[in-house]
Amino acid sequence: MQPTRYRWTSELTRYHWFVLIVAALGWMFDCLDQQIFNLARQPAMDELLATTPGEKADPKLVAQYAPYANAIFLMGWATGGLFFGVIGDRYGRAKTMLWTILLYSLCTGLSAFSTTFWDFALYRFVTGLGVGGEFAVGVALVAEVMPDRARPHALGLLQALSAVGNITAAFIEMGTSRLEGAGFFTDLVIAGQQMSGWRIMFIVGTLPALLAVLIRWRLKEPEKWQASVKSGDVKRAGSYRELFGDPRWRKNALVGMLLAFAGVVGLWGIGFFSVDLMGRLFTAHFRETGLAEAAAKSEARTWVAIVSILQNVGGFLGIWAYSRYTHHVGRKKAFAISFLAAMSVTALVFANIGAERQFTIAGKTLFADVLWMIPLLGFCQLALFGGYAIYFPELFPTRLRSTGTSFCYNVGRFVAAIGPVALSSLRTDVYGHFGEIESFRYSAVTMCAVFLIGLAALPFAPETHNKPLPE
Repeated sequence: MQPTRYRWTSELTRYHWFVLIVAALGWMFDCLDQQIFNLARQPAMDELLATTPGEKADPKLVAQYAPYANAIFLMGWATGGLFFGVIGDRYGRAKTMLWTILLYSLCTGLSAFSTTFWDFALYRFVTGLGVGGEFAVGVALVAEVMPDRARPHALGLLQALSAVGNITAAFIEMGTSRLEGAGFFTDLVIAGQQMSGWRIMFIVGTLPALLAVLIRWRLKEPEKWQASVKSGDVKRAGSYRELFGDPRWRKNALVGMLLAFAGVVGLWGIGFFSVDLMGRLFTAHFRETGLAEAAAKSEARTWVAIVSILQNVGGFLGIWAYSRYTHHVGRKKAFAISFLAAMSVTALVFANIGAERQFTIAGKTLFADVLWMIPLLGFCQLALFGGYAIYFPELFPTRLRSTGTSFCYNVGRFVAAIGPVALSSLRTDVYGHFGEIESFRYSAVTMCAVFLIGLAALPFAPETHNKPLPE
């Protein structure tokens, strides 16, 4: 007689599903905001850095400042993660999730009314505060509410659904670029600000604030957290002194931070710049077909949105595959395979996609490259983030779970803020003489070495597979 196949969903009650849905929506909208920023960054920089209203900024100036905008956003993300991680341990997961969602939603809307690079960067920094805080309290909430056997599957699904937010942002970009190309926003003025496609995208990004109503209505604090409060552990909750005073938690925090650093630099310092590279390649292609400059850029933006969709469809499948794979082989082996795959595939894609500008059907087309390379890139890079959602809550006790998870994910992100700046420096100072597109390729491939940092940290990481959460 064969053993009955385990179905993790069979252990979930209606409230379990409610918690998972709310947390998944919070993180999904969080990622919607992130991806709106990635897709709107280029047109925003073109407008905000222009010396003459109505004209485009110098491309070299855009190439210099766009990575700075990324780095400032990541620094806000890291700062918010560290702050709200502590708040989540001391005052509760549900309350903190409510505050973080309101913060990132409202400040995303404010980004639409930027007039200079610096106020745009300020809004993105404050948005990052909320974005960074939401992840840690969300995964801590799900980890503590779910049954032990169902926990890694639920966390994997939570992270996989984040790709839906990214895909939704790409559809928003596709729609706004088409409307803008048709002149729909020409006479649209809101609060004294002339609207454009990228500004409308940020206004749409305020909608997650409605989720706060659902959180306030029914979401309760996890029983494990409430028990921690009653036992007096809350007096030691959210303490970085407590986190680093115990050798076990200190080691786990430092190892987790290195794992996150490698993946975050790989994604935010290389992977998400695929939209910038593809934008240049597609613009060049459509120019060669005889389209006027404005029409070429409009068509290119549509294809950039398609690139983002394909990358995140691959990401969804990668995160889900990781959650299944780690269930069978354990956390460390799954991380090792994922780091190697991310390094190899990222280098492959950036070195070869659209190479030699072979746009015609007779040769290897740019469009054919996109259809298989971009989903593969998303699959391999984002699979790591499924690992972070599953693994980091398993490293710390209840009183430090949000704080420790935030430290791993967000200090790693703080350090990772150097990634976009390093890419910019490589493109301009090291490989600049190769030209705009080729310098992009060489810089991205060089930075793939960052995944080796994650591999180097793995021997020091504890194996948590099939073990209960530490208390």
